[in-house]
Amino acid sequence: MSQQMSKVASFFEKDGPLSFKVEGYQPRQAQIDMAIAIEKALKEKTQVVIEAGTGIGKTFAYLVPALLHEDTKSVCKIIISTGTKALQEQLFHRDLPNVLSAMKLGKKTALLKGRANYLCPFRLNQHISHVPTDDPDVLHQLAMVAKFASNTKTGDMADCIGIEEGAKVLPYVTSTSDNCLGQTCPDYDDCYIKKARMKAMEADLVIVNHHLFFADMAVKDTGFAELIPQAHGYIFDEAHQLAEIASNYFGQSVSSRALLALIKDLRLIYRSELFDMVQLGKAIDKLESSLKDFRLEFPAGSGRGDWRQILKHSGIKFAADRIINDITFLYQVIKLALERSDKIEHCFERCISFKALLELMFDTKDNSLSYWFETTRLHVSINITPLDIAQKFSDMMEKQDAAWGFTSATLSVDDSLLHFNTSLGLKPEKSLIVQSPFDYQKQALLCLPRYLPEANSQDMAHALVKVSKQLIDAAQGRCFILFTSYRMMDLVAQGISTLVKYPLLVQGQTSKRILLEKFVLHGNSVLLGTASFWEGVDVRGSTLSCVIIDKLPFIAPDDPLLQAKMKACKLAGQDPFATIQLPQAVIALKQGVGRLIRDQTDKGVLVICDNRLVTKHYGEVFISSLPNMNRTRDLDKAAEFLTQID
Repeated sequence: MSQQMSKVASFFEKDGPLSFKVEGYQPRQAQIDMAIAIEKALKEKTQVVIEAGTGIGKTFAYLVPALLHEDTKSVCKIIISTGTKALQEQLFHRDLPNVLSAMKLGKKTALLKGRANYLCPFRLNQHISHVPTDDPDVLHQLAMVAKFASNTKTGDMADCIGIEEGAKVLPYVTSTSDNCLGQTCPDYDDCYIKKARMKAMEADLVIVNHHLFFADMAVKDTGFAELIPQAHGYIFDEAHQLAEIASNYFGQSVSSRALLALIKDLRLIYRSELFDMVQLGKAIDKLESSLKDFRLEFPAGSGRGDWRQILKHSGIKFAADRIINDITFLYQVIKLALERSDKIEHCFERCISFKALLELMFDTKDNSLSYWFETTRLHVSINITPLDIAQKFSDMMEKQDAAWGFTSATLSVDDSLLHFNTSLGLKPEKSLIVQSPFDYQKQALLCLPRYLPEANSQDMAHALVKVSKQLIDAAQGRCFILFTSYRMMDLVAQGISTLVKYPLLVQGQTSKRILLEKFVLHGNSVLLGTASFWEGVDVRGSTLSCVIIDKLPFIAPDDPLLQAKMKACKLAGQDPFATIQLPQAVIALKQGVGRLIRDQTDKGVLVICDNRLVTKHYGEVFISSLPNMNRTRDLDKAAEFLTQID
């Protein structure tokens, strides 16, 4: 082991391989400690949990031992899972090539995403032959994708110029687990998902994301062929997201969006092959009508609610029964068409699956599960989520003879990793908190402004506008204002729009990627965002000098999943606030705070506009979980600090 450790450590030495690839590289003992801990876990096939403070260089700290690891007795494949597709691509296209180049290793690597990220040649050709819509946006995008299809080698839609994430055309040219025809597809030989998986099977190191990892685990549980190959070790970056993502995949869900996608596919087959089967057309229209009526039974707008409670309303129950009756009728009609079309067989299987899921949603007796619904403007989903996924995750790990590594900049609460370990049922051989190398005392100032109204007061928006105006002027733009709700974001955006002279970028104006590009390009912008901007955003240098947070990010108390977890926690004799709400809010706040100082030369001011940090006993838990910064309650001092940043 000592020889292998010296290999890992030598990579990070002052004159080691990394120093030739990273300008101004300096060895960091914390980074070396983390790399050695990862290597030990890989060698001994144990669990390791590491909170790596911002600036440690955790990506290199796990890539180096993962790439150096060798095991002559068994498979030596390493799977690295990241929090988002954006981080996945950054890791594969930027960080991994740098490390491989420095190490002069010829290891095979692969990037693997979920099937909805890859072009499906069959569905593209199907929809070009029978144009699905008169929408000019979709028609234009279809032409762009067709051009992309003639040049691409990977089929990765992220490489299709002009097609942003969430583009209208994507459902028409990609597949889902529901509508993928698998080996029966006429274009199976050209399938990009199959090619990506084959590459992953041959690779020494495969980079996936958490959603794909858990979707794959769910598929394995049903006995179907998996997408992610078996591995010697699994390393999770941004591991603080795992418990929430896992709970979604360990549960069940059915949505009007997925049912309407089935309807869309059936209508295409009906119009192109079975146009003489009038009964099929009627059955499709009938189900579509009942789905739209079902959505009307719920409150308008977006939100979440308790499915058990709303199911007591006779209108909801009647509308749901109507959907089940209509999908049963559709199933019977499709059964008559099975011999007439090869394409409809897969739709028939989806129909059976949806019918079973819908019937499952009426059995709400299990108290270990949360039953909740979620609405958007057009759609509704019904979800069954386990309240505690620790045992399920622990059992999943035990089935794999592998090493498990978990890391993030935000795992601990009040210098303890207990909350994270408990949430996933982990029993790590080693838990480690490695501190950031940044000098927060010199680089940053934490301001908790005086004289603010209570967090939920009607006057809060006005107070935030006033605070933001003073700090934006002092920082000459260069601000992030992070919110816990869209409503407050919109109110403050409206309030400061006429008061500041700097470019104002608001979440929702365009995609997250383009907003961030504009923020960096302008150099003096103000960006307002909600949850998606609290993490995974890396703006270095003086472009970002001030982060303002509207209030402590507690989950809304009326969230049905939270309510169910709190009820179960009470029954177990625990304090729901201390066990669930407080730790989740602390970790979320740490993520938002982490946007400010991203480099050793960065300087900035963090402003948290929530009196509870000072007036409530739990405020000290938040403060002690944050980096050790100088503090002030005087906005003028915060403004003065900003004016002195070059």
